[in-house]
Amino acid sequence: MRVVSLFSGAGGLDWGFINAGHKVVWANDNFEDAVKTYKKNIGDHILLGDIKAIATDDIPDADIVIGGFPCQGFSLANMQRHDKDQRNELYLQLLKVIKEKKPAFFLAENVKGLLSLGGGEVFKMILKDFVNAGYKVQWEVLNAADFGVPQTRQRVIIVGVRDDLDLKFSFPPKTHTSPKDGSEPPTLPWVSIGQALEGYPEPDQPHSLLNHTCSKYKLRFNGYLGHRAVDPNKPAPTVTARGDDRGGVVVLHHPGNHRRMTARELASTQSFPVDYEFVGNRSSIYRQVGNAVPPLLALALARCFPVASTHAKKSKP
Repeated sequence: MRVVSLFSGAGGLDWGFINAGHKVVWANDNFEDAVKTYKKNIGDHILLGDIKAIATDDIPDADIVIGGFPCQGFSLANMQRHDKDQRNELYLQLLKVIKEKKPAFFLAENVKGLLSLGGGEVFKMILKDFVNAGYKVQWEVLNAADFGVPQTRQRVIIVGVRDDLDLKFSFPPKTHTSPKDGSEPPTLPWVSIGQALEGYPEPDQPHSLLNHTCSKYKLRFNGYLGHRAVDPNKPAPTVTARGDDRGGVVVLHHPGNHRRMTARELASTQSFPVDYEFVGNRSSIYRQVGNAVPPLLALALARCFPVASTHAKKSKP
């Protein structure tokens, strides 16, 4: 299918759709380093700029519009979140494109904290907006660890199917399960962070890995985000993009708990391929990785959509 991607970032969600056999025809983000990373790894079809300043007529028609709209205002990690946070309104840009382009499908991704914002009223409003735009809407909370990502990362996935289409979307079955659940075929055990990073050399040793440098920020073990010991026998905690591009990004401990993860290791924790090259300084790369949809989760979702084009735009009477 033809895919339009909004809030594309470094390309984690798009990587999944491309590797499932779809074609991303247009993408957009306003983070310059992320756009450069996207171009280096995926293609030149991404436009750098504020989506609010882009005319919908300048966006090509597509079978599906996808977007992990910015989540800082919704995140449980943001203790100052509230339903009047202007960043929460960015989903309206996604809604506008969907309403005007009328794709057969849409897929929106966000943090689990979206469900509780405003006592749940914000999420109800978002679902109602999508229904009123002419879509049958389904949603689920998916854990990236259930799809082979070495990280416990829960995200809300909202999928819409245009009302005039006699199609039903089914969310992907788990490919991996927690050992506590007694994983049996056809599922595999969760991938631990120790397994995922096994064989990676220390960053100060000779190596040929891309982006394999780490923050020297002092380790602390106080139980707070970014200061927790990491169990090498389990998936890593959620990778976040908290912090800034001046070195204040919160980064997980290495599973050896002797230093912070390198940018390369954090990208592997998100399931990016080892040859996926990120552009920018280390703090910028940490932010790009933390903001991304894990590519393996994206791949599982993308495989649930028909590969053939399906009436990209609803015909007018």
